[in-house]
Amino acid sequence: HVQLVESGGGSVQAEGSLRLSCAVSGVAYRRYCMAWFRQAPGKEREGVASIDSGENPTYADSVKGRFTISLDNAKNTLYLHMENLKPEDTAVYYCAAFEAKILGYCYSPCLGYDYHDWGQGTQVTVS
Repeated sequence: HVQLVESGGGSVQAEGSLRLSCAVSGVAYRRYCMAWFRQAPGKEREGVASIDSGENPTYADSVKGRFTISLDNAKNTLYLHMENLKPEDTAVYYCAAFEAKILGYCYSPCLGYDYHDWGQGTQVTVS
C-alpha cells in the first residue's frame, strides 16, 4: 500500500526558495517513477519533475534550471528543491508514484505516465 505525504509548502517572495518533501512508504523504488505535479487555480494539473528507477530526472521546461528533484532512499523521502521562484509557480504541489508493473523498471521520460498514487498536496504561494 503506497502512501505519500507532502510537506514544506508555504508563502515566499519572488526569487526566494523552498524545499518540498514527500514521505514515501510502500514503494519499491527500482520499479517506480516518482514525480512532482502542480495545479494552479483554474488550470490543469501539470507535471513539474520526475525521477526514474535509475534516479534520472526529467523537468518541465518552465522549471528547468530552477527546480531539482531528488530521492533519499535511506530516508524514504522525495524532495523538490525550488529556487528563483516566480509568482506563476504558485500552485498546490503533489507527490506521485507510478509502478512499472510490466517491465519492472521505470524509464525516463516519465512525466507523462498515468500516475496512480498521489499525496494530499501542499500549497506554495509566491508573491
